[in-house]
Amino acid sequence: MADSTGSGGVDGGMDGGVDGAELSLSIGGMSCAACAGRVERALLAVPGVERAAVNLATETARVAVGAGGPQLAALVAAVERAGYQGAPAAAGAAAGAAGQLASEAAAASQAWLILAGAVLSLPLLLPMLAAPFGKMLMLPGWLQLALATPVQFWLGARFYRSSWGALRARSGNMDLLVALGTSAAYGLSVFLLLRPGPAMPALYFEASAVVIVLVRLGKWLEARARRQTSAAIRALQALRPERARIRADGGERDIAIELLRVGDALLVRPGERIAADAHVLEGCSEVDESMVTGESRPLPKQAGAPLIGGTVNGDGVLLARVAAIGLDSTLARIIRAVEDAQAAKAPVQRLVDRVTAVFVPAIVLIAVLTFAGWMLANGHWEAALINAVSVLVIACPCALGLATPAAIMAGTGVAARHGILIKDAQALELMHAVRVLAFDKTGTLTEGRARLLEQRALGIEAAPMLALAAGLQQNSEHPLAKAVRTAAAAAGVAPLAARAVRAIPGEGIEAEMGEGAQACLYAMGNARLLARHGLQGDDASAWLARGDSVSWLARLGPAPALLGAFAFGDAIKAHSGAAIARLHALGVHTVLLSGDNAGAASHVAGALGLREVHAELSPAAKAGIIARLRAGGARVAMVGDGINDAPALAAADVGIAMGSGTDVAMHTAGVTLMRGDLRLVVDAIDISRRTYRKIRQNLFWAFVFNVGAVPLAALGMLNPMLAGAMMAFSSVAVVSNALLLARWSPPAEV
Repeated sequence: MADSTGSGGVDGGMDGGVDGAELSLSIGGMSCAACAGRVERALLAVPGVERAAVNLATETARVAVGAGGPQLAALVAAVERAGYQGAPAAAGAAAGAAGQLASEAAAASQAWLILAGAVLSLPLLLPMLAAPFGKMLMLPGWLQLALATPVQFWLGARFYRSSWGALRARSGNMDLLVALGTSAAYGLSVFLLLRPGPAMPALYFEASAVVIVLVRLGKWLEARARRQTSAAIRALQALRPERARIRADGGERDIAIELLRVGDALLVRPGERIAADAHVLEGCSEVDESMVTGESRPLPKQAGAPLIGGTVNGDGVLLARVAAIGLDSTLARIIRAVEDAQAAKAPVQRLVDRVTAVFVPAIVLIAVLTFAGWMLANGHWEAALINAVSVLVIACPCALGLATPAAIMAGTGVAARHGILIKDAQALELMHAVRVLAFDKTGTLTEGRARLLEQRALGIEAAPMLALAAGLQQNSEHPLAKAVRTAAAAAGVAPLAARAVRAIPGEGIEAEMGEGAQACLYAMGNARLLARHGLQGDDASAWLARGDSVSWLARLGPAPALLGAFAFGDAIKAHSGAAIARLHALGVHTVLLSGDNAGAASHVAGALGLREVHAELSPAAKAGIIARLRAGGARVAMVGDGINDAPALAAADVGIAMGSGTDVAMHTAGVTLMRGDLRLVVDAIDISRRTYRKIRQNLFWAFVFNVGAVPLAALGMLNPMLAGAMMAFSSVAVVSNALLLARWSPPAEV
């Protein structure tokens, strides 16, 4: 099947037919998982559509159509008939950047709109807030009307639009109940205000205004979390450099990355980001591929070696032949893996969403029956209307709407105070049920930087050996050189002065040290460097077996001799062991997923007691293992810090990123640990479990107040004022229960 996910993805634009393709649409107006499901059903109902998948996070739909399938215009029309906005997805990074700017501008506009609504609603709440203190601050009725009207029809306009869309699709949603309940309270208040009478009647403007402000605030927070998810894709796309240098026609020239073609001779200078997947033709260097492979050390590259676009070249110059560009590149495949994992991840279906389809029409029916029953009973339409409005007011989902977000905001707030950034409600809700926790190695369980772990002197004292090594590496920016200098400084060893320093890409470094008759040529590097000078390193099999990098120090002349050996590795973080032990105590199965070599992965897993190990994994392979673990029925979380972890973080039920890692990992994950302390993972699970309990408790009390009081309102035992008071009390109870989460503190700090 052709992949045509550009601007409409088809030849002929909006009016052209489709001959077997996968199309991409932008969807506007979705606010919940039920909306995404409604759009999917509308698209699947179009003749010729084979598959449709709607991604709520990115507000897009992928539609697979068969040969002779529907025109794109038919798909857009189906979306619009369902009550949403549809359009061909914009193509390219420029369109994505423009869309991001538009999204951020819209979010800022919505924030100001909600703030304005809160300012208008606060005076309406003053009488209720002041009453317990014996203060009477009731505003004149016309002033209440003036304050409530903009909130009802300006801030609340989106509820009317959403309700109309749901009605057109012959379904109900919570927006419909908000619109009915607030309109009933507002309409009755206007009627009572306009009706002649000796005294000002009881009005219900505050009920309608406050409900609208609170529900809009919750929807704004949800939309903000969804925007964070799509930021991962933009961060990945930003890794590709804008220009590339190629060698052609006997010269060199810079070209835009879009003009690069397979087979071009790509010139990569020291420190540059590699423009595309390629194979080395000439030169030697070392390339930092940790963003893709998870390898904790730069890898040597020489003729024939593969290069990955987006990785960073070291201190050598490379000439390479471009092997893959665009959608065929490794970076593009990672981006697609993140998109696919996000699209396949089903959002949590909350209890409120499950009952909405029944709750909304049931309340409307009860209100209608209440009006009809009282009209038949006594013929007084005003009493019948007041009782019917009481049903809608008591059922207006203020407490139901607050039950989940109040607990989530309290849970995320206390988590943030302890260094855990939870960016979406779904992650917080799912974390409580995690039974399998997968870890990346480099930068997650380990420090993520090379350290001198061991050294062995051969025919020389340890301190002079370290002084020679530090002198050789004094001006190098290689990660292993920094590790040598750090170790020398910690041991109080001063580096010797070096002259005629020469870096040998892919092998090591050489220099002269000593004065006069004591002057000698020294070198420090790998086995290839020793072999070139006729030397051989001693046995380092134990170091190599655990995945360490090994360098040898040698005197090249006069009198060539091996002087010492150094083992470099990535040290395990101080608290990793304690975190793993606590997870095992909670019954969580731990898994290591690493792109590093098997020796390094096995060593770390053995030291920490991890129960399952997978090494030498590509980003896609990591995501595949996560999918297999989920297929077994377990709730799976993934902890990582690199770009190579992004597909696995997206594929897991819950992605957890280290704050010290890459922006891509943090954008993809639903949870970010602001400190590199894995004990925060255990704390996040504890917070999630407590928050989930609060959600269940809040929903129970909301149903007791809202649903339990409906029969009383229908029987005329609750007037609208008392119904509004009960609704307010239920909201206070829900919020107060959620605020108990603020007392939480992690076991490590008790």
